[in-house]
Amino acid sequence: MKRFARLLVVFSLCLTCFVGVSQQAMAASLNSSTILAAAPEAVITNSADDKLSTDFGKKIDLNNTNVRSFRKFAGLYPTIAKKVVDNAPYKAIEDVLNIPGLSEKQKETLTANLNNFTLTATDDIFNEGGDRYNNGYY
Repeated sequence: MKRFARLLVVFSLCLTCFVGVSQQAMAASLNSSTILAAAPEAVITNSADDKLSTDFGKKIDLNNTNVRSFRKFAGLYPTIAKKVVDNAPYKAIEDVLNIPGLSEKQKETLTANLNNFTLTATDDIFNEGGDRYNNGYY
């Protein structure tokens, strides 16, 4: 009799586990197919992605860039880059030539690179903290 009771308990536990797992699997498959059918695939972007798809991703945005991005143009990194970042924001690209303390050679270097610059509105995602000076590249 005790053996029969033990066997019945084990059988009922196994049956309960099997039914529970199969119900969860069925509910999960129903939910995923319902969600996929009901909601079209959405593209999630943020302000950084939006800016990177404009000239900001191809040129140096004087109001939102970091010092390190000036490395791709000869003569701008690190001294001129720091001055440009320190004196931002700018209203026009040519305003970069009016930075106090620039030597004539530095002005010539900036003038030669004006077509590599762009301006967009200042965005906190690029300007908060110390990211404009040290954005984690070592």
